[in-house]
Amino acid sequence: MKSAELRQAFLDYFASQGHTKVPSSSLVPHNDPTLLFTNAGMNQFKDVFLGRESRDYTRATSSQRCVRAGGKHNDLENVGYTARHHTFFEMLGNFSFGDYFKREAIKFAWEFLTGTLGLPEERLWVTVHISDDEAADIWLKEMGVSAERFSRLDEDNFWQMGDTGPCGPCSEIFYDHGADVPGGPPGSENDDLDRYIEIWNLVFMQYDRQEDGELKPLPKPSVDTGMGLERIAAVLQGVHSNYEIDMFQALLQAAAKATGCNDLEEKSLRVIADHIRSSSFLICDGVIPSNEGRGYVLRRIIRRALRHGHKLGQDKPFFSTLVTALVEQMGEAYPELAREQARIEKALLAEEEQFGRTLAAGMKVLEAAIAELQGKTLSGEVLFNLYDTHGFPPDLTADVARERDLEVDMAGFEKAMEAQRERARGAGSFANDYSDRLNIEAETGFSGYEKLADDDEIVGLYRDGEAVDSLAAGEEGMVVLASTPFYAESGGQVGDTGFLVKGDSRFAVADTKKRQAAHVHLGSMESGSLNVGDKVSAYVDVERRKAIMRNHSATHLMHAALRDVLGEHVQQKGSLVAEDYLRFDFSHGEAVSDAQREQIETIVNRQILANTAVSTELMDIDAARDAGAMALFGEKYDDQVRVLTMGSDGFSKELCGGTHVSRTGDIGLFRITLEASAAAGVRRIEAVTGENALAAMRKQEQALSDIAATVKSTPDNAAERVRNQAQKVRELEKEIERLKQKLASGAGSDLTDSVQDINGVKVLATQVDGADGKTLRVTMDKLKDKLGSAVILLAAVEGDKVALVAGVTKDLTDRFKAGDLLKHVAEQVDGRGGGRPDMAQGGGNNPAALPAALESVKDWVAG
Repeated sequence: MKSAELRQAFLDYFASQGHTKVPSSSLVPHNDPTLLFTNAGMNQFKDVFLGRESRDYTRATSSQRCVRAGGKHNDLENVGYTARHHTFFEMLGNFSFGDYFKREAIKFAWEFLTGTLGLPEERLWVTVHISDDEAADIWLKEMGVSAERFSRLDEDNFWQMGDTGPCGPCSEIFYDHGADVPGGPPGSENDDLDRYIEIWNLVFMQYDRQEDGELKPLPKPSVDTGMGLERIAAVLQGVHSNYEIDMFQALLQAAAKATGCNDLEEKSLRVIADHIRSSSFLICDGVIPSNEGRGYVLRRIIRRALRHGHKLGQDKPFFSTLVTALVEQMGEAYPELAREQARIEKALLAEEEQFGRTLAAGMKVLEAAIAELQGKTLSGEVLFNLYDTHGFPPDLTADVARERDLEVDMAGFEKAMEAQRERARGAGSFANDYSDRLNIEAETGFSGYEKLADDDEIVGLYRDGEAVDSLAAGEEGMVVLASTPFYAESGGQVGDTGFLVKGDSRFAVADTKKRQAAHVHLGSMESGSLNVGDKVSAYVDVERRKAIMRNHSATHLMHAALRDVLGEHVQQKGSLVAEDYLRFDFSHGEAVSDAQREQIETIVNRQILANTAVSTELMDIDAARDAGAMALFGEKYDDQVRVLTMGSDGFSKELCGGTHVSRTGDIGLFRITLEASAAAGVRRIEAVTGENALAAMRKQEQALSDIAATVKSTPDNAAERVRNQAQKVRELEKEIERLKQKLASGAGSDLTDSVQDINGVKVLATQVDGADGKTLRVTMDKLKDKLGSAVILLAAVEGDKVALVAGVTKDLTDRFKAGDLLKHVAEQVDGRGGGRPDMAQGGGNNPAALPAALESVKDWVAG
């Protein structure tokens, strides 16, 4: 049975048993910020198991794509070297949410394995937790499993979500690969998990672990199961390694063709075949290579694959060409992979081209370090230098070390990294904001959608991070109200500013932040005092808030316009909405052209001119998504969300808790001021609206008028006049260069008259008037040719800067080094420099000291 047939057979079987087929969720967990990637089939059902969410079904089945390559679940280093470790795998699962329990789960598993798949019972081994007599009786007495193929395990067979919360015993099913494979059954002393392979795990969620360790029975016991598709495919196809199944064999053959390696047993090919799956699906799900978070893990995976391709002798881009083979194998089960093929290939190719340069430089440094190594361990300093200077990830260094039978000092690397972080932290300058360490139990109501002024009671006051009863004039602190019209910073929108007033007492709010469920007003007492329990009037800075709302609403219109112009792959990767401008980061692999930028501006301004009403509606999260509202990958939303709809015909519809204009026309005008790269695969746009947009246009008009006046033209003709003058400047620069070359040629002849003989060595140390660094280098080459054998130091002065070039002919470099000579002179003129033994260059900042420095060259040669 092929892998695709097996996946379908599993889903069809459980559908026939009343289970709802649920599509695989994204590799980026939408509802669990504690997870880096989706790593199990139950992740998308976590809130259902916890009782926080309900579905319209109580039985489910899925084939879930999973990644384990970062954080707690990290198999990256083992991938390619073992038979069953992968960064990407598919987990087949069936789930019961308070419906059936142990008996049915065990029956389903056994019937599918021995009935549908036809596995012989004598090759299967069953385990239960040592305390689970109920499951043991079902297996032994009802299912008829032989006691000779049954064992009880302790801690290995108990699952828990965390230190507290849902948990329960497990029952695992193992497949025996046969007596010709070494290893013993589960729980035995020689159990190495190679002969007996776990193929299915049934988790019986029946307890709620308390903080004191007590196990309280859950009111609705549930079932969570998982069976690795790759493992069961290996069993059915009669092979021992997952890399021998049909899906991997196709990818290995594609990798072999792309790299020119014909040995399908080559471990580097296994690494490449595994990594093309995880890389492609991560990009498909919106992750892009970067230097932090999920993007950094993706970059590590890609670069590890590229390094193994390089090891096989492939120094040209190859990795992105494997996406076609992957789509052929998995595109039918995951149609989104086929839809996003072009974007995946583009992202991988960009990373290949960028890393090609890094790899070549890093490997050169690493090879040199290995050649000089004393002992068997590469120091943390070497790892840090490779990473910090050359961008060479430490896991790649460890990969190379493993192949050379060497160790790496990861502790030393981490120590060097932490020292760098400390330096970075020390270089920063941060105000004393203690709000991040507050633990506030109060929940602040928010009236700021409807009001910009409101009255309410002070429920908390804080100074230096500690709760206080009052704040006096001149003191800085934080105020928490029972309800407030002040928007607290979130979703990219900055916090409101304004004033809290009670009689003559006035607190200036410099920022508003959210801590737990409270809005914290940060600022200082300008006059009077405030006490806990006082009722105050809260006044938001109205004009600032209106400017922020214009920018926030324009951000949503621009997001929709970007997707219209650039494609639906555009996804938000970060934003800032302030009163003076907006910033929006989004996934896109290349610069936005001038024509595209103009098109985006036009679309947004047309929506503004349409002056349609902006609507917000409270909806439950599923209804919002069904209505087409865009949500952000990885963002955790409440059950009830605000859906913002803007523009004609619902042009933009997104989930957003920010504050917005009433009509699109309130934005006034939209103008892009910047388009640039924010990171690999991420572009950044900055823009302004309203009066700020008008001011930006006036500033550009004034700049154009100034340019026109400078080149004696009108604004309409200024561009052509500037182009003509730029061409003339280029021609003059070329003429100056020709004259300098001529000067250097003539100077070379004249300068030979100043050559001195020092102990049989020709020495020339002189200043060349009117020269620059390039002229000095040309002059140096001519002097070497003319003198044949010499030590030369040439200098030139331009303003308060000194240019230096040192040269030593090849026959003398065993006695004199140009770099040493340059250092000797440069230090005297407050400068530095370096280079090769025969040529070095540098500069200084003290022209007055140059004559004495030149005179000292004779003594340097003599000494």
